[in-house]
Order: sequence, then structure tokens, then C-alpha cells
Amino acid sequence: MKKSPDYVDLVCASTEDEFDKAFDSFIENAAEHLEVNKKNFAPLNEEGLSSAFIGPLKLPGVTVLQEANSNGHVDITVSMNHCTPIRKKLFEAKIYSGPSYHVSGLSQLLDRYTTGREGRGIVISYVRKKNIAHLVKSIRARMDEDLPCDQQGPTSDHTLRWSFLSRHSHSCGEVLAVAHISCNLFLEETD
Repeated sequence: MKKSPDYVDLVCASTEDEFDKAFDSFIENAAEHLEVNKKNFAPLNEEGLSSAFIGPLKLPGVTVLQEANSNGHVDITVSMNHCTPIRKKLFEAKIYSGPSYHVSGLSQLLDRYTTGREGRGIVISYVRKKNIAHLVKSIRARMDEDLPCDQQGPTSDHTLRWSFLSRHSHSCGEVLAVAHISCNLFLEETD
């Protein structure tokens, strides 16, 4: 019996799809970590929230960096050490400020930082507004209408709550996938 099945699945993944599926459980843990501690993290800006987000992603054999260079400073870079082919994730993080702002983060990720060699990219939205479910639906509706960044068809469901997937033609000549992950950081105002 595996003692850490998610970790074993991550390091033993032989395909990009297997790696993405295994990595999703670590992303979910990181999102949950932010959500259950949102009162403690309320004063943090985007960089501070990203620092808190990456804690649960730091695992043996995994390098996690903030503001690493890939044609600019990528918010979060996660790489599996000693892996062939390269298993690397680039994250663009944004504090939610509407669909247009989300799409600007997607554009940064795809048009500036992504070379095409990395795996599925990730746009994280730190949502401090009420009704995250509705806000994520509005991002998806906007993207499905506008098809930004050479989006190929409509977005699709992701296994994680308040998240979805999109596919985009990239300058490398391939269609690249992006996961859009949202974290519920809304706090009721109290007097």
C-alpha cells in the first residue's frame, strides 16, 4: 500500500496527462491552505499570497520558485528535478479584478513567459469578492465569447472546484492547455 499515493503518482508519471492529474491534488491542497487561513492572509498582496500558496507545493524532488525568469519574472515556477522529459509548470497569479484582468494574466503567461516546452500552464485567481462560483462562470463566459490568446473552442470543466481548462494555439506551433484555478478568499466584513 502506498503511504503517499499522490506523491508517488507525481514522481512516477510517465505522461503529461498523468503528471497533470497527480499535480492537481497538490494544487488543490495549496488552494485549500489559502482558503482555511484566509483571515491570516487577508493583509497580503499578490506576492504574499503566492508565497503562502507555494508552501504546500514544496516536496522532495520538486523545485518551487517565485519570480524566476522565463522571458520575464514568472509568479511561480514548479519543476520536477531529474525528469526527462522536463516537467515544469508556470503560474501567473492575479488578485481577482474582473474577467479582463484575468485574461491579461493569461496573456502574460502565454505570450510572454511560456516557451512551449513547459506543461499545462496555470492562472491562479485569488478571489476576495463574494460569490466565487458566479465570478468564475463570468470569466468562462467572457473567454468563450472572445476566445482570447487564440483560444481553441470553449473552455472545459476542471476536476477542481471553481476552476476550468482552456486550450490555446501558441507561437511554438502547438496547442497548449491552461488551468484556471480560483481560491475563495472572501471575508465577510464585521464591525
